[in-house]
Amino acid sequence: MTDTTSSQSASQSAKAQALRTLPGQERYVAPADETPLQAVDSIDESAPATSMWAEAWRTLRRNPLFIIAAVLILLVLLVALFPTLFTKGDPTYCDLEHSLDPSGPGHPFGYDLQGCDVYTRTVYGTRASLSVGVLTTLLVVVAGGLIGALAGYFGGWVDALLSRITDIFYAIPLLLGAIVVLQMFRTSESIWKVVLVLALFGWVSVARITRSSVMEAKNLEFNTASRALGASRVRNLFRHVIPNSLAPVIVVATTSLGTYIVSEATLSFLGIGLPSTVVSWGGDISAAQNLLRVDPAVLFWPSLALAITVLSFIMMGDAVRDALDPKSRTL
Repeated sequence: MTDTTSSQSASQSAKAQALRTLPGQERYVAPADETPLQAVDSIDESAPATSMWAEAWRTLRRNPLFIIAAVLILLVLLVALFPTLFTKGDPTYCDLEHSLDPSGPGHPFGYDLQGCDVYTRTVYGTRASLSVGVLTTLLVVVAGGLIGALAGYFGGWVDALLSRITDIFYAIPLLLGAIVVLQMFRTSESIWKVVLVLALFGWVSVARITRSSVMEAKNLEFNTASRALGASRVRNLFRHVIPNSLAPVIVVATTSLGTYIVSEATLSFLGIGLPSTVVSWGGDISAAQNLLRVDPAVLFWPSLALAITVLSFIMMGDAVRDALDPKSRTL
């Protein structure tokens, strides 16, 4: 039995040796002293630990798209917060003697049909349009994020109930729902009316994304370790799970802010958005639509300001998405 086993082993060794010596199948193994694996696999333990947000910020600083978007957004914020730095005029002061006058000294954009300074109204319209976008985004992130987090973390009947409510609102288009509700409350003239209506139909996308992100984060090791140390489910949700699920929510919120600014302009264009006493880009675009052939500049300037602002937030959203999504990074 031993002789048979020995002969089989010798035969297999001979076949292996014959395979190694066949042309084109020669194998080379470098000596151990020529492959310093310890140097290759070594880690600089003195280097500080970096988080996902630090890596994202390092990526954003090298992205020209982010720099351009950040400069434009800072300029828009500066105009909205301190309009008197850019114009000394009164946006509500109109003089019919200057109706549709061309641009002149101190009035670079000319006058509209009512004799109002188009440049001054464009500058002051930034505040109302941007306020609607920012406030709506904050409400959408808080409400949609909380609903999505509760549904994704607790699951079961909580997830089933909240998901069905989300599906109902998801089936209603944003602008269509806003038009119907605003028509019911036309007597109320407040900027919060538009903000609440847009948030009522805009939280769905944030809730769905937050739910998916929380369902992924709750099964990670840090969640299990926190539960093993005695943390309650509610504490674990707000202390660990939600902070580690914010990346996709931030991306969606940045992009959606421009969408809400456009929605406000659309509603004001239709005459059911902000009240006529509030200076906004949508209201000015609506008032100038009949002057497109007579004096297109009256319509052009508020439309250009609206387009630049929305484009800035879309560019910012794309840059943040590339920075927070490891799959989109190029090595």
